[in-house]
Amino acid sequence: MCGIVGVVHNAPVNQLIYDALLLLQHRGQDAAGIVTQLDRKFFMHKAKGMVRDVFRTRNMRALPGHTGLGQVRYPTAGNAFSEEEAQPFYVNAPFGLVLVHNGNLTNAHALKHELFQTDHRHINTESDSEVLLNVVAHEIEKSTRGVPLQVDDVFKAVRAVHKRIKGSYAVISLIAGHGLLAFRDPFGIRPLCIGRNAEGAFMVASESVALEGAGFVFERDVAPGEAVFVTLDGQLHSQQCADAPQHYPCVFEFVYLARPDSVLDGISVYQARLNMGETLAKRVISTVPPNEIDVVIPIPESSRPSAMQLAQLLGIPYREGFVKNRYVGRTFIMPGQAVRKKSVRQKLNVIGSEFKGRNVLLVDDSIVRGTTSKEIVQMARDAGARKVYMASAAPPVRYPNVYGIDMPTKSELVAHGRTVDEIRQIIGCDALIYQDVDAMKKAIGSLNPTLAGFDASCFDGVYVTGDVTSDDIVRLNEKRVGTEEGDDDTSRLALPNSQEG
Repeated sequence: MCGIVGVVHNAPVNQLIYDALLLLQHRGQDAAGIVTQLDRKFFMHKAKGMVRDVFRTRNMRALPGHTGLGQVRYPTAGNAFSEEEAQPFYVNAPFGLVLVHNGNLTNAHALKHELFQTDHRHINTESDSEVLLNVVAHEIEKSTRGVPLQVDDVFKAVRAVHKRIKGSYAVISLIAGHGLLAFRDPFGIRPLCIGRNAEGAFMVASESVALEGAGFVFERDVAPGEAVFVTLDGQLHSQQCADAPQHYPCVFEFVYLARPDSVLDGISVYQARLNMGETLAKRVISTVPPNEIDVVIPIPESSRPSAMQLAQLLGIPYREGFVKNRYVGRTFIMPGQAVRKKSVRQKLNVIGSEFKGRNVLLVDDSIVRGTTSKEIVQMARDAGARKVYMASAAPPVRYPNVYGIDMPTKSELVAHGRTVDEIRQIIGCDALIYQDVDAMKKAIGSLNPTLAGFDASCFDGVYVTGDVTSDDIVRLNEKRVGTEEGDDDTSRLALPNSQEG
């Protein structure tokens, strides 16, 4: 996952984009970048790190213009520690293009070969986003054939892009001297929405919270397969560019990735998590009698809505038993297993009185590796808990995700090939309760019955694009984000276990 934003305004946009990226920081912490346009010239600054660290006053002053875009990066392919792979990406022809991308192309390997052999374009990094930029550039060049760019040419190019690329992609691009282009894959796997402010300016972003926090009013989601083109004078054009679009958003956005105050594809993320807590409560009752649970405790942050709803329905006290230190690095960026384990205790501290002598039910949004869960269960025991039960608001993560969440190896998933009781033994809890896949889909899907369904591939192994093979997964695994220099641990899972903001 990454966070992307684009703005067309009649005033400077550097501060607007910076503010929006801060609101999308939860979607990526590895790198950040902004590009603005003034008189057909692009101005760019990007670097590794958080938004607040990447952009200083001198950097902001060097980003003039009334149109621009930005990204916060969470790498799923290539090298997480390469400055060159930070976005936006730029290519000088045709016209001059810059692009930011959230998602993951499943056929990037074949496209890279095709671009070199047939399109005569050079790819300089391992990033699939650079591949995507060059496909877009090539198709725009073909659609214009050396004549001035028309809006219909842009849509024709996007139609061709949809036919060539596979996987998940929400894209925002600037075409120098012409305008801002945004489009979404035909399944709408990754989110993208558009809003307008009182001055008539447009903003496109990954989540509605970025629009609202920057003073824009959410208008609608970009539809699966749709392209939106905003000219530099603020005229909006849109067209469906996919042959047979279907709406299957990534269910993990609602489980964990998105901010709770966002609305994605007509669904309140907060309400989705409340609903998941309701269905999880039914699963808990069938496993552990409620009178054997003294207290429900969430594992901060994103499990709180589910935990609160569960506790209310079971009539069990809800308590905060863990205090999060927000100023410690997130566990998933730690280079080695020993450091990762240590950082859990650095990040979370227990309130001992909530555990001592009690049977506690810990609620997390999901369990991926099991490493963090095991450590947290032990922390609860060390604090004096009599029994420790664990409940996951999401079903077991049993399969690789290929659409933009970096968990591609089955061997790293604690639930793959194991029964719930075997997972329970590894984690060390007295009982383990998982959400049911169909119940999760129903709980979230009931909030927007117009959806065709969800991509829940990491839970059910069904890849909605219908073109993912075991060979593809192996190849994608080979392209996983690199580790720190000199570090031999290649098993890092870029999924944080607790969400900031």
